[in-house]
Amino acid sequence: MKPFVHEALPARVVFGVGSLASVGDEAERLGASRVLLIAGGYEKAFADDAAAALGSRLAGRFEDVQPHVSLAVAQAARSAARELRADALVSIGGGSSTGLAKAVALDTRLPILAVPTTYAGSEMTPIYGITSDTRKQTGRDPGVLPKTVLYDPALTVTLPPGLSAASGLNALAHCVEATYAEGANPLLSAIAGEGIRALAAGLPVVVRAPDDLDARGEVLLGAWLAGTVLASGGLGIHHKICHVLGGTFGLPHAETHSVVLSHAVAFNAGAAPAALALVARALGHDDPAAAIFDLGVALGVPSSLAALGMPENGLDEAARLVAAAAPSNPRPVDEAGVRALLADAFSGRRPRR
Repeated sequence: MKPFVHEALPARVVFGVGSLASVGDEAERLGASRVLLIAGGYEKAFADDAAAALGSRLAGRFEDVQPHVSLAVAQAARSAARELRADALVSIGGGSSTGLAKAVALDTRLPILAVPTTYAGSEMTPIYGITSDTRKQTGRDPGVLPKTVLYDPALTVTLPPGLSAASGLNALAHCVEATYAEGANPLLSAIAGEGIRALAAGLPVVVRAPDDLDARGEVLLGAWLAGTVLASGGLGIHHKICHVLGGTFGLPHAETHSVVLSHAVAFNAGAAPAALALVARALGHDDPAAAIFDLGVALGVPSSLAALGMPENGLDEAARLVAAAAPSNPRPVDEAGVRALLADAFSGRRPRR
């Protein structure tokens, strides 16, 4: 067994149907008296419930939530936090809401109480991303890690089946890359394996029966585990590709993860056999790349970058940007290899051994 270092990141997790009602009590635990509530229009009903639960602790709301957290929106939210004299942030929504809260915390150092409504997993990580001039810059800062996370499966029921599937596959990508990332270790691999199992088992039921709270809970559990391993394990070529495609070409975040993941696994197959054997066992299939591709097809998510609006004449630039970033990865990353991976992902070819 190779030597490793594991750093457990602190966070309080409250998990269960109805946990949103405890947001006021949890804000009190943080010592908050002037909360800025960050939630987009899609989450308005949940944000209204949270506002009522917060009562006099609510100082104001910020609703201009957008994908890929632009620098302009981040600056507007930071200004709102200062003007309101906020002493804490509550974010409700997916990775965009959590990401915006992180962008505010990065600048203001305010604590975050996150209430996820998707399976993005960002709420468990100290990783942030801000997009400026079509480039998404990511980083790590312990100050942006939410102090408390409320996981309420009931809040994910309104997430349409297609978005549930894409968001869940995004979480699956976190688990898969954690098995071979630079910070991989036996504990993270065990957590990742359980996350993969929970997601692969729960997602087909969620798509088939969106109101099934048990299945929603299973997938949300997988998302929590996925965020946990993402926070400590690190990233590889898959996530770098997705950041480039999202930040530079405006592709939708979760759907891009859904398309790219199977091809990234195929890319790394020969360089991380033990890690991907674990992934295969968790999926119950001897070919993890093909299994992930087939799962996406069964869930009805787009299977090609072309279907997401990626311009074919942008593949060369994307390959150059990914290779230039030199992401840590089991297989060395070069422009030709990335270009071939992107070509397969663009056309939606099923990965081959």
